Amino acid sequence: MTKLTTVVGLFLFSISLMAQNMSDPLPVNQKIKKGVLENGMTYYLYSTDVTKDAASYYIIQNVGSILENDEQQGLAHFLEHMAFNGTKNFEGKGILNTLQVHGAVFGKDINAYTSFDETVYNVNNIPTTHALIDTCLLILHDWSNYLLLEEEEIDAERGVIKEEWRTRRSGRMRVFEQTLATYFNNAKYANRMPIGLMDIVDNFEYDALRDFYHDWYRTDLQAIAIVGDIDIEEMEKKIIALFSSIPAVEDPIERYTVQIADNEDMLYVLAMDDEVSTANISFAISHPRPLKDQTTADLKESLLDNMAINMLSARVKEETDKPDVSFLSARVQYGKFARAKNKFLINIVPKPNQQAQAFKEVMTIVERAVKFGFTQGEIDRTIVEINSLYENQINKINDLSHQNIISTIKNNYLENQTMTDVVKEYDLAKQIFAALNGTELDNTLKRMFASTNRSLIVTGIKGKNNLSEEEGLQIIKEVENDKNLKPYVDEFSGLTLMTGIDLKEGSIISEVYNKEIEAKTFTLSNGIKVHYKFTDKNNNNVQLKAQSYGGKSLINDKDLPSAGMVPGLISTSGIGDYNSTDINKIMAGKTANTSIGIGNITEYITGSSVTKDVETLLQLVYLRFAKPRFDQNAYDVLMSNVDNYKIRRSKNIGEKMKDSMTITVYGKDHPTKRIFNDEYTKSFSFEKMKAIYLDRFNNAADFEFFIIGDIPENDLKPLLKKYMASIPTNAVNETWEDNTASWINDNIDKDIFLEMENPKSSVRINYVNNMTFSLKNALLARTLAAMLKLRFTETLREEEGGTYGASVRSNVSKRPKEEVSLSVSFDCNPEKVEKLVSIVHREIKKIENGDVQQLDLDKTLTNYLKERKQQQDQNSYEMSLLTNFYLEGYNMNDPENFEEIVNSITIKDIQEFTKKTLKNARTFEIVFKPEK
Repeated sequence: MTKLTTVVGLFLFSISLMAQNMSDPLPVNQKIKKGVLENGMTYYLYSTDVTKDAASYYIIQNVGSILENDEQQGLAHFLEHMAFNGTKNFEGKGILNTLQVHGAVFGKDINAYTSFDETVYNVNNIPTTHALIDTCLLILHDWSNYLLLEEEEIDAERGVIKEEWRTRRSGRMRVFEQTLATYFNNAKYANRMPIGLMDIVDNFEYDALRDFYHDWYRTDLQAIAIVGDIDIEEMEKKIIALFSSIPAVEDPIERYTVQIADNEDMLYVLAMDDEVSTANISFAISHPRPLKDQTTADLKESLLDNMAINMLSARVKEETDKPDVSFLSARVQYGKFARAKNKFLINIVPKPNQQAQAFKEVMTIVERAVKFGFTQGEIDRTIVEINSLYENQINKINDLSHQNIISTIKNNYLENQTMTDVVKEYDLAKQIFAALNGTELDNTLKRMFASTNRSLIVTGIKGKNNLSEEEGLQIIKEVENDKNLKPYVDEFSGLTLMTGIDLKEGSIISEVYNKEIEAKTFTLSNGIKVHYKFTDKNNNNVQLKAQSYGGKSLINDKDLPSAGMVPGLISTSGIGDYNSTDINKIMAGKTANTSIGIGNITEYITGSSVTKDVETLLQLVYLRFAKPRFDQNAYDVLMSNVDNYKIRRSKNIGEKMKDSMTITVYGKDHPTKRIFNDEYTKSFSFEKMKAIYLDRFNNAADFEFFIIGDIPENDLKPLLKKYMASIPTNAVNETWEDNTASWINDNIDKDIFLEMENPKSSVRINYVNNMTFSLKNALLARTLAAMLKLRFTETLREEEGGTYGASVRSNVSKRPKEEVSLSVSFDCNPEKVEKLVSIVHREIKKIENGDVQQLDLDKTLTNYLKERKQQQDQNSYEMSLLTNFYLEGYNMNDPENFEEIVNSITIKDIQEFTKKTLKNARTFEIVFKPEK
């Protein structure tokens, strides 16, 4: 038998084998325990110590705003809020108060969301003491069937939701609402935005909310999921004992799935708003989304879909990198957009006044792929990339976050997606790839690019030549019938990052072991210092950081605008001899990245990789210093995006507030606090950006390097010699300068009036004062902000219903000045702004006077201890340990630098710290109001 005959025979056998197994169910992850109680409630359990001694608790409800009738719009979302406002076993704010005492934070560890088809409530990362496990299970139990829905609490929450709606109102949101009917082809989804209608939120009868709750929030539509450091058998017994007693609803209303009708003719809408000044084009084709049990055939279809989209996206990105195209960006996607529908989506951001040209150019890219398919080189690279993703996932199988596992569980419960065993799934994927042929991929894209169920949604600009329905149809017709289209040519020549690079390998001249933090410092022959620590808290994870002092403080004021654009130019220019298109091809199958930044007083490089690709990571670092790339085409593309950004921000209320703040605090002509306008961007220069980068990153020996992860020392050292020690260096060492910007006045109090479509007030309050930096002062600042956050949630949000939430920040800076700052910001009803501002000052003054609630302090400090304990399970903690030890001079692991400080903080400390912060402080109070 000839070799060719053997290959053909194996190939045909593989195809035959796949054909026989296409109907087989996908392999299920046996580590996830799934069960169903007699009352219809489903439960999921997963044991993992990715965060030791902690667990997360979810109730997943197959209920959303889509089930509301016309008079109920907003009730599903309202119930989400009421879940935290009284249950059978936790009256009032009992859930929050109970969990906050144990270090949980509302909005972070305690949260919820409501969407069209689902509602999820959760508490995350709660310590797994016996008492707290029982408490969290009781919370899920109450959420299932025992919300109190008391009238006083309902009325108090109406204002909060109204302010949530107000905060989210923007030109883009109003444009989105104009497109809903077209997006969903006039299905019920178009009239069921989860936030609801404010007339209904303000006026619904109490029993309307109770009825909706008891109709839909029931055991046969609910699943509970517990993920964390748990004993599954013990947890299952607790669930059966506690949740089986919840009664099933008799004769339940059918939980229906809303279907979106097909359409033969293309749907079209042009949406505009006075506050939106840049265009957007979305062309979509909807497809049925089966909810049946998944088989190997479904896996194959999913893999083919992903391959087609990835290859098409790479071609679109390649064109985006060219400065002469008519669009700024474009992306291609395929995935869920409703419970029973998928969508093939092409989204385009055209250059100003080039909507039709941009649409035609992108549609031509797509049609070329539809007509001629993909090259073998593209297919091979994509398979390598997918294989790498599988391998990385398998290597990190024991390090999946709680949220990652919950996502898998949610998809299984709500949409019948198999919770696959990734190892066995990868075995199937490799068989599928072995039997793959190009025709199947070509047919995949042809299926996606169907001639029916199309829609074209245009975000237009008033007074401009916007893409019309007739133009859109004509362009599609021209492109699909273009006889001059030619196949895509893949010009990749199989080079590597280091092709043509003549490395002059160096050496390690000293190694110093640090017993205190179990790290080692390597000094290289070119003067570079690398601090390294082996850690495998997260598998297959290596992190790198390098930092040098100087940053923008050493750059002339007139060059600061260009300095701000340097990271953008570097990230889009490629590296070494290759542009960004080439780099994407070279990096196929490799998981490594680096990025650069220029801060106020530092310049830095950050990077990460999987363990097998550490060599690639260090190659990238070498090239950042030894052979950076400055691409004129990348600069031209960057400037096109800058022009579009100027237009986009010109009518954006948030940007107008930002500019007004800058002028009010620093004046119109401050050399380092400038407005992003035409005068600002005229000072951009390609040559200046290049010079700034070469100046800031001209000496790697002036940087301190940090590497942590599960790469053994004996594997790392040869790579340090080969790449890091071969970087050219010099003897120049720099430090930073104080370039602090001064306010125009020490006390600023101003109301600023702006024209806006949806009236709201925005409050910005700030205190700045001199303060010696210390670890204790830094923690006191953080504690003051957290305690004020608790007070404002209770007063501004819950008691007054005046805001969706206030942001509070406080910190003590060490460089360039030792200063303390305290800031408060929130959006609110303009009619309540004066009262709410007075409450802010009242609460701050109360703390200054020692009127501090011990319970608030206890909640805050307990949270710090809980978070620190959980952070210590992550590799990122080890990076902080290294950088703080060598850059800031202290050991995070030493209890005297954290735990002892936290445990020593008293009400008196908070009071004295607040007094020092406020005494003779520089202050501003700026309130934005709608023009009358």
